Amino acid sequence: MDIARLSLFMTASLALLLTPGPAVLFIVARSMEQGRRAGLVSVLGIEAGGLFHVMAATAGLSAILMSSALAFDIVKYLGAAYLIYMGIRTLRTKDVPTDVVIEHKSYRQLFTQGVIVNVLNPKTALFFFAFIPQFVDPALGSVSLQFLILGLIFVGLATVTDGLYALAAGTAGSWLQQNRHFQRVQRYVAGTVYIGLGITAAFASPARK
Repeated sequence: MDIARLSLFMTASLALLLTPGPAVLFIVARSMEQGRRAGLVSVLGIEAGGLFHVMAATAGLSAILMSSALAFDIVKYLGAAYLIYMGIRTLRTKDVPTDVVIEHKSYRQLFTQGVIVNVLNPKTALFFFAFIPQFVDPALGSVSLQFLILGLIFVGLATVTDGLYALAAGTAGSWLQQNRHFQRVQRYVAGTVYIGLGITAAFASPARK
């Protein structure tokens, strides 16, 4: 895989990961309520669920490419459209209530809950199916290997960024969760990043045969 494509993928991934979404707010809340260790355990559960989606995307999208290059191109353009849709929907989302009480759970329960939340979230599956194909090029070699490498890199970056949020939540978590201005800013940033990525993918180099 060429360095330029890999660098672009990592930059886009970090831009997405550094804009807090529901998973980050969940991790922050857990860390704030039960401490940093609980937050880190929640991170591990979330990322374990992410690995499941990486494997599913690797198997499913690789199979699509093997059957038809045209079908794969269609998946890429649909994925770009979905990213733009996610951005528009994020921009239109209202602020969430901040007075939610969270029940304390054991570390085992926290890990399991994180896995279940991510595995059973159809938006996570759609995200991987929409995001990763934008950076895969059949001309560069094994498509399955590219999917797997990119997916593992994304989960690795997510572990680092989510872990930092968990560690920081002990001192700033309450403010992050209750501050309306922060919620509004992160929503606008996240929505803009999604739309920008989708437009870039849609108008990238022509489909390769």
